[in-house]
Amino acid sequence: MQFTQITADDRNLITGYAPDHVAVNGVRHTASLILRPNRLLTEWPVTGLEALTPASLEWLHPDPPEILLIGTGTCQAFPEPALWTLLREPGWGLEFMDTAAACRTYNLIMAEGRTVAAALIVESGAREQHVL
Repeated sequence: MQFTQITADDRNLITGYAPDHVAVNGVRHTASLILRPNRLLTEWPVTGLEALTPASLEWLHPDPPEILLIGTGTCQAFPEPALWTLLREPGWGLEFMDTAAACRTYNLIMAEGRTVAAALIVESGAREQHVL
């Protein structure tokens, strides 16, 4: 799906999504990524929820977001309780949702001016197009 641009500044905006990619500022990314309004980590090595660890989110620790959205792919999924507890230790609000919902929510929270980050799992084998 193509999103409408809601801002003209230099912030990272999700402009499109399909299960096999996320577009940020019109640039298509086919690997998992983490984005903040002012920073972008492309080719984040987490390809599924089973690969998520506290260490995989270290990139966010120098400047922690108020809210961290984790897009878990085409379906919403949750980590084991012990991992959930570890992921919450930095004190940020933590939400798990499917990647499409995380993309929409990221844009809304960013437009509110809140400090947000989205860690988005992109499923490389997925081909089905979703309209958001």
